[in-house]
Amino acid sequence: MEKKNPRLARMHHGAGYTLHEDVRHPTPSLLRASQIGVLTHDESSMADRGNKDALLVVSYGAARQESRHAAIEPILDAIAEENPEADLYEAYTSRVMRQKIQAAGLEMPSVEEALETLLANGYTRAAVASLHLFPGTEYMAMIETFNAYRFRFKRLVLGTPLLYWMGQEEQRDDAADFVRVLRQEFSDPEKGEALLFMAHGTLHPSNCFYTLLQTRMDMARWDNAFVYTLAGWPRMEQIIPELKERGIRRVKLAPLMLAIGAHVTRDMGGDAPESHRSRLLAEGFEVEVLPKGLGELPAIREMYIERANEVWDKLREE
Repeated sequence: MEKKNPRLARMHHGAGYTLHEDVRHPTPSLLRASQIGVLTHDESSMADRGNKDALLVVSYGAARQESRHAAIEPILDAIAEENPEADLYEAYTSRVMRQKIQAAGLEMPSVEEALETLLANGYTRAAVASLHLFPGTEYMAMIETFNAYRFRFKRLVLGTPLLYWMGQEEQRDDAADFVRVLRQEFSDPEKGEALLFMAHGTLHPSNCFYTLLQTRMDMARWDNAFVYTLAGWPRMEQIIPELKERGIRRVKLAPLMLAIGAHVTRDMGGDAPESHRSRLLAEGFEVEVLPKGLGELPAIREMYIERANEVWDKLREE
């Protein structure tokens, strides 16, 4: 008899949302739009096919090999260790990251290329795990890929990024959990000190997840901890007046990114006049840079692993 996975008893599977009963004959697009959470498609035309399962782990990517070794590979190794029965594959969503590592003589497929490889290798079922921070543009592209490929697999499952649920309708509160475990990795600011977390930021409406994180920090009474963005909102110029008003003299900078790249080494902590470190120094603050990606922090790494376990368990669920 097959041994049941104990994780199945405590997981939150399913869409988490149901159309109102008064909605008659919903269109296919409305049905797809109302499917949220872990996405699953079972292709009825392949019901008689055998099961050959694969787990595809997808991240934005990393151009620097030392960053990949420090932040991404430990997550992959832990996922493989917890799920030894899984045939593990990997893909990057970022075309720029794939091109950069290709220039260094390395290869990494896109999500589409990886799924084609799975099909060519005879896999009939696939679980796709996301190492993205929240459902922004890169993750939305993964949903489009899921919809394009779902009819070609007996079962195809797409997991959620790290931050997705917000505690609504008995779902877990990913943002609150993230803030709690992030706080385990960083000591609380001392008097006159602030902790600034730099995210990338986006024009996509999902940029509001940064405001959500700030709200959860405030609710947790994590005083003088702030989230700001490189290319979204809020920017550093919105944070500096608040720091001065609170009498902050010393600032610690840390990234909200899976792996360390040029945005951290150059834009956040570099020596150029336009770097965040230099701008803070010019405003009279003492500055310390904490250059570790989220994938290097054990407590955050565990959250990524939980997301991968969730989608793999969903694939194999009866």
